[in-house]
Amino acid sequence: MKMPVALMILVLAAPLAAASPVPALAPAAVPGGQRGDQMKAFDGRRTGKLMPLREIERRVVPTMPGAQYLGFEFDGGSSVYTLKFLRDGRVIWVDVDGRSGQVIGRTGK
Repeated sequence: MKMPVALMILVLAAPLAAASPVPALAPAAVPGGQRGDQMKAFDGRRTGKLMPLREIERRVVPTMPGAQYLGFEFDGGSSVYTLKFLRDGRVIWVDVDGRSGQVIGRTGK
C-alpha cells in the first residue's frame, strides 16, 4: 500500500508532537506585574483619574529638544509615567504624575 508523503510525515511526526512539552502560558493578570499596571492605567483613564498618555506626551516631548523619544513605562502603584529619551548617546528618564501631568523628576542630561 502506498501512502502519500504528507500523510506519512503526519503519521510519523504525531508521536513526537505529543511527547513535546507544552509551553506554559503567563497568567492574564499578574499582581504588580506589567499586565496589572496596564489595567490600572486603563481603569484610571476610563474613570478620569489619570490623564491620557497622549496628552502627557504632547506636554513633555517638546520640552526635550534634540532628544529622541523612545517610549514610556507606567507604575500603577504611584500613577507615574516614566518617559524615556535618548540624547547624544545618553538615556534620560522623565517622571510625570499621571494625575496632574506635572513633571516630578528627571534623570540624565
